[in-house]
Amino acid sequence: MSDGGTAADVLALLERRGQTLAAAESLTGGLVAAELTSVDGASRSFRGSVTAYATDLKHEVLGVDGALLAERGAVDAEVARQMARGVRRVLGADWGVATTGVAGPTPQDGQPVGTVHVAVAGPSDAVAAAALRLEGDRAGIRGQTVHAAVKLLFSELIATAGAKDTEQHDEI
Repeated sequence: MSDGGTAADVLALLERRGQTLAAAESLTGGLVAAELTSVDGASRSFRGSVTAYATDLKHEVLGVDGALLAERGAVDAEVARQMARGVRRVLGADWGVATTGVAGPTPQDGQPVGTVHVAVAGPSDAVAAAALRLEGDRAGIRGQTVHAAVKLLFSELIATAGAKDTEQHDEI
């Protein structure tokens, strides 16, 4: 097994638990879904994704609060949280992971390039989020975001695991 936190690790935990996952992506444009579906057998746990690149789709498809989007813009921690919850609901998954931010080359919504928010919503609808300040070019920022989203998801899966899952962590 890897040191933990890869797409394969995430999918192995989900499969063992009989749980499913969906992704809501903005700046990553489908790269989280691509990372997950590159793993053999991903279809046993990964339900699908919504690439809500346009701000209006975050509201119309994922149910992100329109007033929040109007007030703060799409690059916001609460937007990421609502995207994660929304994709769980829309795609009928146990877990939702979301990405939103600015990959560049120019700022967006008053936020500098490299400002990224990732979030994970679990079965209890509790949401964990991380704010990131990334450096690099557009491709680098997007790649780092995918890595951060998968790591956050893995961390949340471990955090919500019972003692049995934690003890078997090395056997993934």
